Amino acid sequence: MLFDFDLISKVYALFSQRVDDARNILQRPMTLAEKILYAHLHKNTPLKQYKRGTDYVDFSPDRVAMQDATAQMALLQFMQAGKEKVSVPSTVHADHLIQARIGADKDLQEAFNRNNEVYNFLESVSNKYGIGFWKPGAGIIHQVVLENYAFPGGMMIGTDSHTPNAGGLGMIAIGVGGADAVDVMAGMPWELKMPKLIGVKLTGKLNGWASPKDIILKVAGILTVKGGTGSVVEYFGEGARSLSCTGKGTICNMGAEIGATTSTFGYDESMQRYLKATGRGKVAEAAEKISSYLTADREVYENPENYFDQVIEINLSELEPHLNGPFSPDIATPISKMKEVAEQNGWPAKVEVGLIGSCTNSSYEDISRAASVAKQAAEKKLKTKSMFTVTPGSEQVRFTIERDGYIDIFKKIGGNVFANACGPCIGQWHREGAEKGEKNTIVHSFNRNFAKRADGNPNTHAFVASPELVTALAIAGKLDFDPLNDKLINAEGKEVKLDPPTGWELPPKGFDVDDPGYVPPAKDGSKVEVVVKPDSKRLQLLTPFEPWNGKNITGARLLIKAKGKCTTDHISMAGPWLRFRGHLDNISNNCLIGAVNAFNNETNKVKNQLSGQYGEVPQVQREYKANGIPTIVVGDHNYGEGSSREHAAMEPRHLGVRVVLVKSFARIHETNLKKQGMLALTFNNEADYDKIQEDDIFNFVNLDQFAPGKPIDIEVLHSNNTKDTIRTNHTYNTQQIEWFKAGSALNLIKK
Repeated sequence: MLFDFDLISKVYALFSQRVDDARNILQRPMTLAEKILYAHLHKNTPLKQYKRGTDYVDFSPDRVAMQDATAQMALLQFMQAGKEKVSVPSTVHADHLIQARIGADKDLQEAFNRNNEVYNFLESVSNKYGIGFWKPGAGIIHQVVLENYAFPGGMMIGTDSHTPNAGGLGMIAIGVGGADAVDVMAGMPWELKMPKLIGVKLTGKLNGWASPKDIILKVAGILTVKGGTGSVVEYFGEGARSLSCTGKGTICNMGAEIGATTSTFGYDESMQRYLKATGRGKVAEAAEKISSYLTADREVYENPENYFDQVIEINLSELEPHLNGPFSPDIATPISKMKEVAEQNGWPAKVEVGLIGSCTNSSYEDISRAASVAKQAAEKKLKTKSMFTVTPGSEQVRFTIERDGYIDIFKKIGGNVFANACGPCIGQWHREGAEKGEKNTIVHSFNRNFAKRADGNPNTHAFVASPELVTALAIAGKLDFDPLNDKLINAEGKEVKLDPPTGWELPPKGFDVDDPGYVPPAKDGSKVEVVVKPDSKRLQLLTPFEPWNGKNITGARLLIKAKGKCTTDHISMAGPWLRFRGHLDNISNNCLIGAVNAFNNETNKVKNQLSGQYGEVPQVQREYKANGIPTIVVGDHNYGEGSSREHAAMEPRHLGVRVVLVKSFARIHETNLKKQGMLALTFNNEADYDKIQEDDIFNFVNLDQFAPGKPIDIEVLHSNNTKDTIRTNHTYNTQQIEWFKAGSALNLIKK
């Protein structure tokens, strides 16, 4: 479908002049990321050179997208903003609340039965405020955005960390928390620290079993889960131009796994083909007219080291299929090395389940290549050794692959097709037997593989790979199966070898769909009533957070000192907790229950300083709150890695935590903490993390002098009557300090 063409036309009408003006200021050639960023400066933001990694800048994104789990809290906040209608095109996508259990039809019906109250709320709020609504079963937010809304040179934000998927169509698309979305929907400027730039030069061309997924798996191995923090990753080179548009989307999608602000590609013929194939020929024509502005200047790609802060080069002709994991998406292993590495680490070699699809890898190309492997298995009389599931990314993709026979192919090898939704990728998977906690291995084409994420079992070793490699591993039933070199024994006892996958970039017969699942909003929403029942267990109207009293925080207690990796999954789990995403008090009962306590190496077991007993984190914190005792959370590196879910910031704020002090933050989580009126601090000396003891009391020395760039000192009193004074740093600017003073950014909007 063609949406918002008038908006796109307006963006393009101004784009070239804005880029030319910026180039005159910078006095040098520009990267694509810079062109889009400078072309989207807010009208009140002066045009000047902004320092990467230092300067906060106000922007005007073109659109906002929200998925149902995060949209609940975002829209509950927007309802407080006092606006009659959203200021930019916005959409809500019902994709997170559908649990994969039996199969698409039954699971979708069960989702309606369970979540009807939430769906009605989201649809009515969307109807009232001029927001497009994609109903349950329509598809996963990022696939739907790529098919319908993304456009080269545009800028959007989305309340999901994998919003950068739209970079596959040459956008700057950034994952944010709901409060950021409220800013933009309310017509206010959106603030972002001017990102650094990482250039990835792709040479050669993919061949055989290698896929676009292997590019980002390789990059993740190079940069790690925090190597892209604060940066835009821009891909270029002959190898980039050889990739399909949806392949580019896969790469940009998983840029979230290296902490990148976003990732993008310059406009090329593959984007043009995709736009035309998805009914947006008019957008392709408009983009063609300014095509030189929708990619970096020639000099940039010729001498990238002069324009990027870091440059990585990958030869696609030599790239080998990768398996990343377990427990972290940056543990990268080429498939030829997996046997050796798995044995060294004691990873279970038997693959119990292979899962393909998700927002990362559910394009027509992905499905057709995986289906070519499945078809071979049937023809070569191979039986699937593992369970095998398929999760289509949108109804348009599902309808088209069913028409073209791919679903039948998967079913022939025992595949089960789940609903067009997030499902197992975000823990919405009712996996039978997972509660036993047995050590096992699964492989999937999703983007994340943190412990417990897919099925709730901390002993499930999840590995990330391309859909075609996942299919091959499910057929073989072995983690260390290398389809490039290894053979399998078929039902007749003969040795057979799988041929490299083949597929179609786009469906030869074109895309098709009966009902894509879109519900347009009312032209006049003033008469629409949004109902939230006072006794609802799923939805709760928000109460504004209390403003800061302007004084130093004293007598604060330690809630938890988190050890090692502490992602948003650890701070606010998904899975069964998704049902409470619209009810802040109820979902706060999962606050930090997955974080590992550094003092006992256990989860959800912390010392209550009032009683001396150990208890569950939320219950202990509720007792502190009831007694008016401020608390602090201490964490390790890259704290808040993973999802954009602002619940990970709102829950501790709601329960009375005042401060989060860590070695380093993931970008989105730090912003979410600031937006909710929390104090987000980092150790000036990382070794001071080791000085924090279980019974400590914290007194702030100079918080009453809170100012940009000024360190904050904390006196830490230990139970043995000794004390340390710890220096901490922060990244608050003047505006963000006002959020803290007001109690939250939303409190300022209401003023």
